[in-house]
Amino acid sequence: MCFLSSRRMSMGCHHHRHPIQCIIPPHMLDSMKENGDEDVQKAIEEIELYSDELRSQRHDTTDDMAWGFVEGLFAVEGGVFAGPQTGLNRRVYNAEESTDLQKTLARSEGEDPHSDDAVNEAYDGAGATYNFFKESYNRDSLDNKGLPLVSSVHVRRKYNNAFWNGSQMAYGDGDGRIFTRFTQSLTVIGHELSHGVVQFSGGLTYRGQSGALNEHIADVFGVLTHQHKHNQQAKASDWLVGKEILAKGIKGDALRSMKSPGSAYNDPLLGKDPQPKHMEQYVNTSRDNGGVHINSGIPNHAFFLLCMELGGYAWQVPGTIWYNALQELNNSSATFDEWAERTVQTAGKLHGAGSTEEKAVRNAWKGVGLLTPEARTPTSVSTPTETSAPTEATAIAPTEAPKKKGFWAWLWGLFGFGDKS
Repeated sequence: MCFLSSRRMSMGCHHHRHPIQCIIPPHMLDSMKENGDEDVQKAIEEIELYSDELRSQRHDTTDDMAWGFVEGLFAVEGGVFAGPQTGLNRRVYNAEESTDLQKTLARSEGEDPHSDDAVNEAYDGAGATYNFFKESYNRDSLDNKGLPLVSSVHVRRKYNNAFWNGSQMAYGDGDGRIFTRFTQSLTVIGHELSHGVVQFSGGLTYRGQSGALNEHIADVFGVLTHQHKHNQQAKASDWLVGKEILAKGIKGDALRSMKSPGSAYNDPLLGKDPQPKHMEQYVNTSRDNGGVHINSGIPNHAFFLLCMELGGYAWQVPGTIWYNALQELNNSSATFDEWAERTVQTAGKLHGAGSTEEKAVRNAWKGVGLLTPEARTPTSVSTPTETSAPTEATAIAPTEAPKKKGFWAWLWGLFGFGDKS
Protein backbone atom coordinates (compact mmCIF):
# COMPACT_ATOMS: atom_id res chain seq x y z
CA MET A 1 0.00 0.00 0.00
CA CYS A 2 1.31 3.46 -0.90
CA PHE A 3 1.17 6.20 1.72
CA LEU A 4 1.18 9.62 0.06
CA SER A 5 2.06 12.91 1.68
CA SER A 6 -0.68 15.45 2.24
CA ARG A 7 1.09 17.85 -0.12
CA ARG A 8 1.10 15.37 -2.98
CA MET A 9 -2.49 14.47 -2.33
CA SER A 10 -3.68 18.06 -2.21
CA MET A 11 -2.09 18.69 -5.58
CA GLY A 12 -3.23 15.50 -7.23
CA CYS A 13 -6.74 14.65 -6.02
CA HIS A 14 -8.71 16.84 -8.39
CA HIS A 15 -11.67 14.48 -8.23
CA HIS A 16 -12.58 15.74 -4.77
CA ARG A 17 -15.18 18.51 -4.98
CA HIS A 18 -15.97 20.29 -1.73
CA PRO A 19 -16.67 23.88 -0.72
CA ILE A 20 -13.77 25.98 0.47
CA GLN A 21 -14.63 27.91 3.62
CA CYS A 22 -13.41 31.47 3.00
CA ILE A 23 -13.69 34.32 5.47
CA ILE A 24 -14.71 36.88 2.82
CA PRO A 25 -18.23 35.98 1.62
CA PRO A 26 -19.44 36.09 -2.00
CA HIS A 27 -21.87 38.96 -1.40
CA MET A 28 -18.97 41.15 -0.28
CA LEU A 29 -16.91 40.17 -3.33
CA ASP A 30 -19.93 40.94 -5.54
CA SER A 31 -20.16 44.45 -4.09
CA MET A 32 -16.45 45.03 -4.55
CA LYS A 33 -16.65 43.87 -8.15
CA GLU A 34 -19.67 46.06 -8.88
CA ASN A 35 -18.48 49.19 -7.09
CA GLY A 36 -14.71 48.99 -7.47
CA ASP A 37 -12.43 50.37 -10.14
CA GLU A 38 -10.71 48.31 -12.82
CA ASP A 39 -7.94 47.14 -10.49
CA VAL A 40 -10.42 45.98 -7.85
CA GLN A 41 -12.57 44.21 -10.44
CA LYS A 42 -9.54 42.39 -11.83
CA ALA A 43 -8.46 41.35 -8.34
CA ILE A 44 -11.92 39.95 -7.56
CA GLU A 45 -11.98 37.99 -10.82
CA GLU A 46 -8.63 36.45 -9.88
CA ILE A 47 -9.98 35.54 -6.43
CA GLU A 48 -13.00 33.85 -8.02
CA LEU A 49 -10.82 31.88 -10.44
CA TYR A 50 -8.53 30.80 -7.61
CA SER A 51 -11.53 29.78 -5.50
CA ASP A 52 -12.79 27.56 -8.33
CA GLU A 53 -9.34 25.97 -8.56
CA LEU A 54 -9.26 25.37 -4.81
CA ARG A 55 -12.70 23.77 -4.81
CA SER A 56 -11.60 21.34 -7.51
CA GLN A 57 -8.61 20.36 -5.38
CA ARG A 58 -10.16 20.37 -1.93
CA HIS A 59 -10.16 17.22 0.11
CA ASP A 60 -11.53 16.53 3.55
CA THR A 61 -8.96 14.92 5.81
CA THR A 62 -11.82 12.89 7.25
CA ASP A 63 -12.21 11.22 3.83
CA ASP A 64 -8.56 10.27 3.59
CA MET A 65 -7.23 9.64 7.08
CA ALA A 66 -7.32 5.85 6.77
CA TRP A 67 -4.96 6.07 3.79
CA GLY A 68 -2.43 8.07 5.79
CA PHE A 69 -2.85 11.26 3.80
CA VAL A 70 -2.77 13.47 6.87
CA GLU A 71 0.73 14.56 7.82
CA GLY A 72 1.74 13.08 11.15
CA LEU A 73 -0.70 10.16 10.93
CA PHE A 74 1.51 7.72 9.02
CA ALA A 75 4.74 9.62 8.47
CA VAL A 76 7.79 7.66 7.38
CA GLU A 77 10.54 8.20 9.92
CA GLY A 78 13.64 6.04 9.49
CA GLY A 79 11.62 3.53 7.51
CA VAL A 80 9.07 3.08 10.30
CA PHE A 81 5.47 4.28 10.16
CA ALA A 82 4.88 6.65 13.04
CA GLY A 83 1.57 6.49 14.85
CA PRO A 84 -0.86 9.33 15.44
CA GLN A 85 0.52 12.35 17.28
CA THR A 86 -1.22 14.10 20.14
CA GLY A 87 -0.84 17.53 21.64
CA LEU A 88 -0.14 20.91 20.09
CA ASN A 89 1.79 20.59 16.82
CA ARG A 90 2.02 23.67 14.62
CA ARG A 91 3.70 24.23 11.27
CA VAL A 92 3.64 27.51 9.38
CA TYR A 93 4.69 27.69 5.73
CA ASN A 94 5.54 30.71 3.60
CA ALA A 95 3.86 30.47 0.20
CA GLU A 96 5.95 33.46 -0.95
CA GLU A 97 3.01 35.02 -2.84
CA SER A 98 2.41 31.79 -4.76
CA THR A 99 -0.30 29.12 -4.66
CA ASP A 100 2.15 26.49 -3.36
CA LEU A 101 0.82 26.30 0.17
CA GLN A 102 3.79 24.35 1.51
CA LYS A 103 6.58 26.06 -0.41
CA THR A 104 8.89 26.93 2.49
CA LEU A 105 8.59 25.78 6.09
CA ALA A 106 9.01 28.92 8.20
CA ARG A 107 8.30 27.81 11.77
CA SER A 108 7.61 24.50 13.50
CA GLU A 109 6.32 23.68 16.97
CA GLY A 110 8.60 24.95 19.72
CA GLU A 111 10.83 27.08 17.51
CA ASP A 112 11.68 30.68 18.34
CA PRO A 113 9.64 33.51 16.84
CA HIS A 114 10.29 34.30 13.19
CA SER A 115 11.28 37.66 11.74
CA ASP A 116 8.05 37.56 9.70
CA ASP A 117 5.04 38.92 11.62
CA ALA A 118 2.55 36.91 9.56
CA VAL A 119 4.34 33.67 10.42
CA ASN A 120 4.20 34.45 14.14
CA GLU A 121 0.56 35.56 13.99
CA ALA A 122 -0.49 32.33 12.28
CA TYR A 123 1.57 30.29 14.76
CA ASP A 124 0.23 32.11 17.82
CA GLY A 125 -3.35 32.13 16.52
CA ALA A 126 -3.28 28.37 15.92
CA GLY A 127 -1.94 27.92 19.45
CA ALA A 128 -4.64 30.11 20.96
CA THR A 129 -7.32 28.14 19.09
CA TYR A 130 -5.85 24.80 20.19
CA ASN A 131 -5.66 25.98 23.81
CA PHE A 132 -9.24 27.24 23.70
CA PHE A 133 -10.65 23.88 22.62
CA LYS A 134 -8.32 21.87 24.87
CA GLU A 135 -8.83 23.91 28.03
CA SER A 136 -12.55 24.48 27.52
CA TYR A 137 -13.76 21.16 26.09
CA ASN A 138 -10.75 18.82 26.43
CA ARG A 139 -10.52 18.51 22.65
CA ASP A 140 -7.08 17.58 21.31
CA SER A 141 -6.88 19.66 18.13
CA LEU A 142 -9.48 19.80 15.37
CA ASP A 143 -9.97 16.03 15.13
CA ASN A 144 -9.49 15.32 18.86
CA LYS A 145 -6.46 13.21 17.89
CA GLY A 146 -3.78 15.88 17.82
CA LEU A 147 -4.09 16.77 14.14
CA PRO A 148 -1.15 19.05 13.21
CA LEU A 149 -2.27 22.64 12.72
CA VAL A 150 -0.77 23.57 9.37
CA SER A 151 -0.95 27.16 8.13
CA SER A 152 0.34 28.98 5.07
CA VAL A 153 0.96 32.73 4.95
CA HIS A 154 1.62 35.12 2.06
CA VAL A 155 -0.68 33.13 -0.22
CA ARG A 156 -0.77 34.79 -3.64
CA ARG A 157 0.06 38.47 -4.08
CA LYS A 158 -2.20 40.91 -2.20
CA TYR A 159 -4.74 38.11 -1.77
CA ASN A 160 -7.93 39.39 -0.13
CA ASN A 161 -9.02 36.23 1.65
CA ALA A 162 -8.24 33.44 4.09
CA PHE A 163 -9.60 29.91 4.00
CA TRP A 164 -9.74 26.40 5.45
CA ASN A 165 -9.29 23.87 2.63
CA GLY A 166 -10.19 20.70 4.51
CA SER A 167 -6.74 20.04 5.92
CA GLN A 168 -4.99 23.33 6.57
CA MET A 169 -5.28 27.11 6.82
CA ALA A 170 -4.19 29.65 4.20
CA TYR A 171 -3.91 33.40 4.68
CA GLY A 172 -3.58 36.26 2.23
CA ASP A 173 -1.91 39.57 3.02
CA GLY A 174 -4.75 41.74 1.74
CA ASP A 175 -4.22 44.55 -0.73
CA GLY A 176 -3.85 47.23 1.94
CA ARG A 177 -6.65 49.19 0.33
CA ILE A 178 -9.65 47.08 1.36
CA PHE A 179 -8.21 44.44 3.67
CA THR A 180 -5.02 44.12 5.65
CA ARG A 181 -3.08 41.02 6.67
CA PHE A 182 -5.60 38.32 7.60
CA THR A 183 -3.37 36.75 10.26
CA GLN A 184 -3.81 39.90 12.37
CA SER A 185 -7.29 38.76 13.45
CA LEU A 186 -7.61 35.97 16.02
CA THR A 187 -11.35 35.77 15.34
CA VAL A 188 -10.55 35.04 11.68
CA ILE A 189 -8.02 32.36 12.62
CA GLY A 190 -10.34 30.83 15.21
CA HIS A 191 -13.29 30.96 12.82
CA GLU A 192 -11.50 29.18 9.99
CA LEU A 193 -9.94 26.50 12.20
CA SER A 194 -13.35 25.92 13.78
CA HIS A 195 -14.61 24.85 10.36
CA GLY A 196 -12.23 21.95 10.89
CA VAL A 197 -13.85 21.13 14.23
CA VAL A 198 -17.27 21.09 12.53
CA GLN A 199 -15.82 18.89 9.78
CA PHE A 200 -14.41 16.34 12.24
CA SER A 201 -17.58 16.38 14.35
CA GLY A 202 -19.67 14.88 11.56
CA GLY A 203 -19.97 17.98 9.39
CA LEU A 204 -22.78 20.26 8.32
CA THR A 205 -23.63 20.37 4.63
CA TYR A 206 -22.42 23.68 3.27
CA ARG A 207 -25.69 24.86 1.77
CA GLY A 208 -28.86 26.54 3.01
CA GLN A 209 -29.58 26.45 6.72
CA SER A 210 -27.11 23.68 7.53
CA GLY A 211 -24.42 25.72 5.77
CA ALA A 212 -25.44 28.82 7.71
CA LEU A 213 -25.13 26.77 10.90
CA ASN A 214 -21.65 25.73 9.78
CA GLU A 215 -20.73 29.41 9.47
CA HIS A 216 -22.53 30.25 12.71
CA ILE A 217 -20.66 27.66 14.76
CA ALA A 218 -17.35 28.82 13.27
CA ASP A 219 -18.24 32.41 14.21
CA VAL A 220 -19.17 31.34 17.75
CA PHE A 221 -15.93 29.48 18.39
CA GLY A 222 -13.87 32.12 16.60
CA VAL A 223 -15.19 34.84 18.90
CA LEU A 224 -14.91 32.57 21.94
CA THR A 225 -11.28 31.85 21.05
CA HIS A 226 -10.62 35.60 21.21
CA GLN A 227 -12.52 35.99 24.49
CA HIS A 228 -10.73 32.99 26.02
CA LYS A 229 -7.31 34.29 24.98
CA HIS A 230 -8.01 37.69 26.55
CA ASN A 231 -9.92 36.33 29.59
CA GLN A 232 -12.86 38.48 28.52
CA GLN A 233 -16.38 38.13 29.91
CA ALA A 234 -19.35 38.08 27.57
CA LYS A 235 -20.64 41.53 28.44
CA ALA A 236 -17.20 43.09 27.90
CA SER A 237 -16.80 41.66 24.39
CA ASP A 238 -17.57 43.57 21.19
CA TRP A 239 -18.76 40.32 19.50
CA LEU A 240 -17.16 41.30 16.19
CA VAL A 241 -15.59 38.95 13.64
CA GLY A 242 -12.59 40.21 11.69
CA LYS A 243 -12.42 43.76 13.00
CA GLU A 244 -8.63 43.87 12.58
CA ILE A 245 -8.58 43.23 8.83
CA LEU A 246 -10.56 46.20 7.48
CA ALA A 247 -8.14 48.69 5.92
CA LYS A 248 -8.00 52.31 6.98
CA GLY A 249 -10.73 54.30 5.27
CA ILE A 250 -13.22 51.42 4.99
CA LYS A 251 -16.48 52.43 6.64
CA GLY A 252 -17.22 49.62 9.02
CA ASP A 253 -16.32 47.90 12.26
CA ALA A 254 -15.76 44.32 11.09
CA LEU A 255 -16.91 41.58 8.72
CA ARG A 256 -19.76 40.53 11.01
CA SER A 257 -21.37 41.50 14.29
CA MET A 258 -23.01 38.86 16.47
CA LYS A 259 -24.35 41.58 18.74
CA SER A 260 -26.04 43.47 15.92
CA PRO A 261 -26.11 41.53 12.62
CA GLY A 262 -26.56 43.87 9.67
CA SER A 263 -24.54 46.70 11.21
CA ALA A 264 -20.94 45.54 10.76
CA TYR A 265 -20.19 47.76 7.76
CA ASN A 266 -21.77 50.20 5.32
CA ASP A 267 -19.17 51.15 2.75
CA PRO A 268 -19.35 52.39 -0.87
CA LEU A 269 -17.04 49.58 -1.96
CA LEU A 270 -18.11 46.71 0.32
CA GLY A 271 -21.81 47.56 0.31
CA LYS A 272 -23.99 47.19 3.40
CA ASP A 273 -23.89 44.27 5.79
CA PRO A 274 -26.85 42.08 4.67
CA GLN A 275 -27.07 39.82 7.72
CA PRO A 276 -30.51 39.45 9.37
CA LYS A 277 -30.90 38.95 13.10
CA HIS A 278 -34.46 37.59 13.11
CA MET A 279 -36.33 34.96 11.09
CA GLU A 280 -38.65 37.68 9.78
CA GLN A 281 -35.66 39.01 7.83
CA TYR A 282 -34.50 35.62 6.50
CA VAL A 283 -32.90 36.01 3.05
CA ASN A 284 -33.84 33.53 0.31
CA THR A 285 -31.04 33.47 -2.26
CA SER A 286 -29.25 31.03 -4.52
CA ARG A 287 -25.97 32.92 -4.09
CA ASP A 288 -23.44 31.99 -1.43
CA ASN A 289 -24.72 28.39 -1.30
CA GLY A 290 -28.11 29.65 -0.23
CA GLY A 291 -26.91 32.54 1.91
CA VAL A 292 -24.67 30.66 4.34
CA HIS A 293 -22.71 33.81 5.27
CA ILE A 294 -25.89 35.90 5.40
CA ASN A 295 -28.48 33.94 7.38
CA SER A 296 -25.87 32.83 9.92
CA GLY A 297 -26.62 36.20 11.52
CA ILE A 298 -29.83 34.75 12.98
CA PRO A 299 -28.28 31.94 15.10
CA ASN A 300 -25.31 34.24 15.80
CA HIS A 301 -27.65 36.73 17.44
CA ALA A 302 -29.40 33.97 19.38
CA PHE A 303 -26.07 32.91 20.87
CA PHE A 304 -25.29 36.53 21.76
CA LEU A 305 -28.68 36.87 23.51
CA LEU A 306 -28.00 33.69 25.48
CA CYS A 307 -24.63 34.98 26.63
CA MET A 308 -26.13 38.30 27.68
CA GLU A 309 -28.78 36.54 29.75
CA LEU A 310 -26.35 34.19 31.49
CA GLY A 311 -23.38 36.56 31.78
CA GLY A 312 -19.94 35.40 32.86
CA TYR A 313 -17.49 33.76 30.49
CA ALA A 314 -19.27 32.77 27.30
CA TRP A 315 -17.04 29.78 26.59
CA GLN A 316 -18.15 28.16 29.82
CA VAL A 317 -21.90 27.47 30.01
CA PRO A 318 -23.09 28.76 26.57
CA GLY A 319 -20.02 27.50 24.71
CA THR A 320 -20.16 24.09 26.38
CA ILE A 321 -23.82 23.72 25.41
CA TRP A 322 -23.04 24.60 21.79
CA TYR A 323 -19.98 22.35 21.67
CA ASN A 324 -21.80 19.34 23.07
CA ALA A 325 -24.83 19.96 20.87
CA LEU A 326 -22.51 19.78 17.85
CA GLN A 327 -21.11 16.44 19.00
CA GLU A 328 -24.62 15.03 19.45
CA LEU A 329 -26.24 16.49 16.33
CA ASN A 330 -25.91 13.50 13.96
CA ASN A 331 -27.63 15.37 11.13
CA SER A 332 -25.46 17.04 8.51
CA SER A 333 -28.53 18.72 6.96
CA ALA A 334 -29.89 20.23 10.17
CA THR A 335 -32.22 23.23 9.95
CA PHE A 336 -32.28 26.18 12.31
CA ASP A 337 -35.25 24.64 14.13
CA GLU A 338 -33.43 21.33 14.58
CA TRP A 339 -30.28 23.01 15.84
CA ALA A 340 -32.28 25.17 18.24
CA GLU A 341 -34.07 22.11 19.65
CA ARG A 342 -30.76 20.27 19.97
CA THR A 343 -29.21 23.09 22.01
CA VAL A 344 -32.24 23.20 24.32
CA GLN A 345 -32.03 19.43 24.81
CA THR A 346 -28.31 19.63 25.49
CA ALA A 347 -28.83 22.41 28.03
CA GLY A 348 -31.42 20.25 29.78
CA LYS A 349 -29.08 17.27 29.78
CA LEU A 350 -26.18 19.26 31.22
CA HIS A 351 -28.08 21.46 33.69
CA GLY A 352 -31.44 19.77 34.22
CA ALA A 353 -34.89 20.08 32.68
CA GLY A 354 -36.43 23.43 33.52
CA SER A 355 -33.08 24.82 34.67
CA THR A 356 -32.14 28.47 34.31
CA GLU A 357 -29.72 27.50 31.55
CA GLU A 358 -32.30 25.53 29.56
CA LYS A 359 -34.82 28.37 29.83
CA ALA A 360 -32.17 30.88 28.75
CA VAL A 361 -31.37 28.87 25.62
CA ARG A 362 -35.04 28.64 24.70
CA ASN A 363 -35.53 32.36 25.33
CA ALA A 364 -32.57 33.19 23.11
CA TRP A 365 -34.05 31.27 20.19
CA LYS A 366 -37.44 32.87 20.74
CA GLY A 367 -35.69 36.20 20.58
CA VAL A 368 -34.79 35.56 16.94
CA GLY A 369 -38.14 34.07 15.96
CA LEU A 370 -37.44 30.36 16.46
CA LEU A 371 -39.06 27.81 18.79
CA THR A 372 -42.26 29.85 18.82
CA PRO A 373 -45.72 28.59 17.75
CA GLU A 374 -45.82 31.02 14.84
CA ALA A 375 -42.25 30.29 13.66
CA ARG A 376 -42.05 29.10 10.08
CA THR A 377 -38.63 27.99 8.94
CA PRO A 378 -37.95 28.41 5.19
CA THR A 379 -37.22 25.05 3.59
CA SER A 380 -36.11 25.98 0.08
CA VAL A 381 -33.78 28.36 -1.67
CA SER A 382 -35.48 30.67 -4.16
CA THR A 383 -34.34 33.10 -6.81
CA PRO A 384 -31.58 35.40 -5.53
CA THR A 385 -32.71 38.22 -3.27
CA GLU A 386 -29.61 40.32 -2.74
CA THR A 387 -29.40 43.06 -0.16
CA SER A 388 -27.08 46.12 -0.44
CA ALA A 389 -11.03 29.54 33.66
CA PRO A 390 -12.37 25.82 33.83
CA THR A 391 -15.74 25.17 32.34
CA GLU A 392 -18.74 25.16 34.61
CA ALA A 393 -20.34 22.23 32.80
CA THR A 394 -18.77 18.92 31.93
CA ALA A 395 -18.19 18.51 28.21
CA ILE A 396 -19.42 15.34 26.59
CA ALA A 397 -16.59 13.42 24.93
CA PRO A 398 -16.29 14.73 21.36
CA THR A 399 -16.68 12.52 18.37
CA GLU A 400 -13.38 11.81 16.67
CA ALA A 401 -14.42 11.69 13.03
CA PRO A 402 -17.46 11.28 10.79
CA LYS A 403 -18.80 7.77 10.61
CA LYS A 404 -17.45 5.42 7.94
CA LYS A 405 -19.52 2.95 5.99
CA GLY A 406 -18.74 -0.38 4.34
CA PHE A 407 -15.20 -0.64 2.99
CA TRP A 408 -14.13 2.50 4.82
CA ALA A 409 -15.39 1.06 8.11
CA TRP A 410 -13.31 -2.05 7.52
CA LEU A 411 -10.22 -0.03 6.61
CA TRP A 412 -10.75 2.31 9.55
CA GLY A 413 -10.79 -0.66 11.90
CA LEU A 414 -7.81 -2.27 10.18
CA PHE A 415 -5.55 0.53 11.35
CA GLY A 416 -6.78 0.30 14.91
CA PHE A 417 -9.10 3.29 15.12
CA GLY A 418 -12.02 1.25 16.36
CA ASP A 419 -15.44 0.58 14.90
CA LYS A 420 -16.72 3.74 13.21
CA SER A 421 -19.52 2.10 11.26
